[in-house]
Amino acid sequence: MPHDPRTIHRRAFLSTAALSVAGLSLSSGPASAQAAYPNQMVRLIVPFTPGSMTDILARSLAEKLRETWGQQVIVENRPGIAGTGGVARSAPDGYTLMLTSNGHAVIRAVNRDATFDPVKDFTGIAKVASMPSILIAPADGEIRTIKDLVEAAKARPGQLNYGSAGLGSSTGIAAEVFRQATGTRMQLVPYRGMPESQTAVLRGDSAFAFTFFNVGGDLIQAGRLRALAVTGETRIPQLPNVPTFREAGLTDFTYDAWFGVMGPAGMPKPMVDKIAGDIAKALAAPDMKDRFTGQGVNLVTTTPSAFDAEIARDAERYGPLVRQAAGG
Repeated sequence: MPHDPRTIHRRAFLSTAALSVAGLSLSSGPASAQAAYPNQMVRLIVPFTPGSMTDILARSLAEKLRETWGQQVIVENRPGIAGTGGVARSAPDGYTLMLTSNGHAVIRAVNRDATFDPVKDFTGIAKVASMPSILIAPADGEIRTIKDLVEAAKARPGQLNYGSAGLGSSTGIAAEVFRQATGTRMQLVPYRGMPESQTAVLRGDSAFAFTFFNVGGDLIQAGRLRALAVTGETRIPQLPNVPTFREAGLTDFTYDAWFGVMGPAGMPKPMVDKIAGDIAKALAAPDMKDRFTGQGVNLVTTTPSAFDAEIARDAERYGPLVRQAAGG
């Protein structure tokens, strides 16, 4: 039975159209999936306790990302290597992220139980803030300048105590960088946090410690602690009379704490770029700047590749220093 030419033509047209649509769907599938990100809840892990600056930054950022993404962004506090290790082992799908500090780069130098690599097992997404540290000493003591402190330490090698919130903390790293830059030998007394190390300085139990403005600023401004110098390139606006370390004569001393968002290794670049862009938008909000500038926090934005490179540099520079201080 002969076929109607119109029927044959119609079937051929429909077949070609179907193949074209299928091909379009297959080729645009991954791009569409990434463009739709996120389409479910995102977990933002903080490997620190509630109330820390890392936690405060994470909660403020999560609030902004919820508005942008239209999805829940849940902050989960999981202190220590358990939280960080969990992120390293998670799927690289963008639904488990982490906001941490620069102590991440030296985590294996201070904790031998860490089975992950702080560089290779993570994707740097965005550095979100930097924060200068302040070197403090007893307000009524004889040490009034950085020069006084260095001279006292060299006159009594290994006898001066200094406190920190642990070798792997931001202020702990600052203390070790200071010791290296000055060629001094002093006795570390570890504390559970900056408030405790500050109290030791107040009592005169420690010759010095490093702190952040949001933790020790009130005590400094009240005259109960003496600020000798601040890290970073410029002075802190809230403490205009406190010099930078460069101004105090330590031209080789450069150090700032940083905070940033990471994910597990293997995240797709388009997804990483999208998250980084949305974070930059969140940080640019006027209320974010108002919230953190008064606490001595500098909100910053970097590219994912620049942040990855900074993590690697810190691991290479500070890891051996901290490992040596830890006796490893």
